[in-house]
Amino acid sequence: MSSFKRQSILPRVQSGPKAPVNFSSSIIIADSALLTGNHTINISSESVVHPRAKLDSSNGRITIGRRCIVHERTSIGAASSDPTPSESRDGVVISDYATIEVGAILESGGTMIGEGCVVGIGCRVGKGARLGKHCTLTPQSVIRPWEIVPDFTVVYSNGTRRTDKRGVTDLKNKAQARQIEVLRRLIPSNPAKFQ
Repeated sequence: MSSFKRQSILPRVQSGPKAPVNFSSSIIIADSALLTGNHTINISSESVVHPRAKLDSSNGRITIGRRCIVHERTSIGAASSDPTPSESRDGVVISDYATIEVGAILESGGTMIGEGCVVGIGCRVGKGARLGKHCTLTPQSVIRPWEIVPDFTVVYSNGTRRTDKRGVTDLKNKAQARQIEVLRRLIPSNPAKFQ
């Protein structure tokens, strides 16, 4: 009887230096999340980091607020192709109740994601961009470097925008808290691995 371990079809991820971390005791972080870089990665209480999410603090500090969800294959703190220097020491700041969906890329360099924002599947947020509170980026949307998006803006992948006037922010926050409770049971968490 021979032993055989199934290999992933995904290419191996290059890992850099182990990043210094500052975690709340109530976070959920998968074993296969990748945290690299030289600057501190701060993750606040009740936030979730899915498997294969990559947080790279090589270009600046990463701060994730309360009750945020970072889905798989996201890249937070990616290097930017924009050569303009950033005056901020922060690489990426994600405020409370934000959701970063599958395959989204947040470039490092003073990038701010506002409270309650949803960054859709495959979106790219450029270096130094600032999303206001409760913005929604639909799948495959692109926010250019240094762009400022006002509060409650919905950005579509074709570039059109509208203001969200539904007034459902409290309901979205309650739904996010319920989703985190479900994920707490589904994702095996081992924050000590990253300490």
